[in-house]
Amino acid sequence: MASTNKKLKEELLEAGNKLFDPPSSVDHLLRLLSQVGRCLSRVHQSPTKSMQNALSPSLKALIADKLMKHSDVDVKVAVASCLIELTRITAPDAPYDDRQMMEVLRLIVSSFENLHDKSSRWYAQRILILEVFAKVKLFVVMLDLECDALIAEMFQHFFKTIREHHPENVFSSMKTIIVNVLEECEDISLDLLSPISDSLNRDNEVVSPIARKLGESILQSCPTTLKPYLREVTMFSVAHYRAAAAA
Repeated sequence: MASTNKKLKEELLEAGNKLFDPPSSVDHLLRLLSQVGRCLSRVHQSPTKSMQNALSPSLKALIADKLMKHSDVDVKVAVASCLIELTRITAPDAPYDDRQMMEVLRLIVSSFENLHDKSSRWYAQRILILEVFAKVKLFVVMLDLECDALIAEMFQHFFKTIREHHPENVFSSMKTIIVNVLEECEDISLDLLSPISDSLNRDNEVVSPIARKLGESILQSCPTTLKPYLREVTMFSVAHYRAAAAA
């Protein structure tokens, strides 16, 4: 066990230090980020002081503009994947200050935009980012930082990208995030409500069946929270459930 931890620390230090001067080749950079991500995924929460020291290079390098604002979409997803692991390791504390966390959250949310794309080589990583986001309750940080517009953007991504082919944990993670955000909000804005109400509108032919199912499931989970805002939608949905049950 000790030798395994020692090797992991050495790998983290070596790979993390390489990120300070990342390869110009996208393929080489993606391989390096994948290596860092694999190492980070093996680090447990509440790491020892020596492990924290090993994490330090990655922690500092990943937040740099040359990685966070890289022009390649795959690189951004790979960076987001590493950053979400860091948030898992340091949870419930955030790994960065408020300003930096805002940038981290923007990058992570952007990775949800193409969550439906099975052809992407980073498809599995996008799903993993979503799962960890829900598990470590990163949405709480978003609420604390008052990232209202970013939360609304995230909701939009969820309803636009959810597909029948997604594993169940994608549906459950999205639902967990949305329900918790709604229940924590003191005042639910129209921007947050719009994707939910749109999904429940039976006249909206653009909405996929699975997106509608997500909206209905959210409504069932927090009717008291949503009722003051979506009274008509709630009444319609209840009638729909009764009709379906009677059929």
